[in-house]
Amino acid sequence: QVQLVESGGGLVQPGGSLRLSCETSGFTFHGYAMKWYRQAPGKERESVAGIGNPATNTDYAESVKGRFTISRDDAKRTAYLQMNSLKPEDSAVYICSARLQVLDGRVFEYWGQGTQVTVSS
Repeated sequence: QVQLVESGGGLVQPGGSLRLSCETSGFTFHGYAMKWYRQAPGKERESVAGIGNPATNTDYAESVKGRFTISRDDAKRTAYLQMNSLKPEDSAVYICSARLQVLDGRVFEYWGQGTQVTVSS
């Protein structure tokens, strides 16, 4: 059974930091690209950061570049999102996904349930 479980969200003051974790099971983690998305109330889901394999392949939304860092630990089957200098506009449910496209074009994609991040004084 595939599972992606996010943790680490919470309430933080502006300028603070949080580290999100996405623990996975049920699929071959090291072969999958991992991404973090976020969705705020009334807004569309947006991509925040992604990491491939090797882990040197990363990408970030412009709004979080220089503040957020995505990483992965294949031995622990876990992806992380370090979030620094948080702003109120970063408040959202943060959701991780795992994605693999195989040679014949099929895509395998799995999603977590999300963890709430609220940035407020």
